[in-house]
Amino acid sequence: SDIHGCYQTFRYLLEHEWGLGYEDELYILGDYIDRGPASRQVIDYILSLRHKGYTVYTLIGNHEDMMLEGKKDELQFRNWLINGGNTTLASFGVNHPDEFHEDYQQFFSELDYYYELDTAFLVHAGFDFNEPDPFNAYKAMLWIRDFQVDDDRLQDKFLIHGHTPIRPDIIQQTVASKTININIDGGCVYNYIHGLGYLCGLDLDSLELVFVENCEN
Repeated sequence: SDIHGCYQTFRYLLEHEWGLGYEDELYILGDYIDRGPASRQVIDYILSLRHKGYTVYTLIGNHEDMMLEGKKDELQFRNWLINGGNTTLASFGVNHPDEFHEDYQQFFSELDYYYELDTAFLVHAGFDFNEPDPFNAYKAMLWIRDFQVDDDRLQDKFLIHGHTPIRPDIIQQTVASKTININIDGGCVYNYIHGLGYLCGLDLDSLELVFVENCEN
């Protein structure tokens, strides 16, 4: 989750730490773009994996949502720029997301909000369990923080998400205790903040974690 334009780090995790294989399923929980130096390269890499026959599932994050909203509204566009959209435009070599090639337009338009697997729900930010139907509260899936989990709604499955950067040691403690709510955002792009700056991968079969320190420089 939360790659944020850190292409080199993302690729290193998949190719050197995990050794992604054709039999694997890769789930990415949103925020591919903004703030980091290589948003376009992140998307290109995902598209190339799919083209080569790898199974890659992609969710939408709040930064993709801001970009899509910015295509429709000038105020939202400016808000997206303030939140890192300027780095994304620079990596694509354009001035507005309307100028993205149709392959990228299709990629962003087809992002899902959440996945339900046999053992887990996957989402970018979390769910608002105060809503009558949290699985239809789409903005919360992109933006919510500090929510209380309803175990009954999750049917004893894990909830795996990103969005809120936390230190790797906290992620490790959460997974080791088999807490039902697992945040895997290691704050990769925030390598200037002590304790952050890691891209986290979680093996959904073994619950084994891998952390790669930001290596964009």
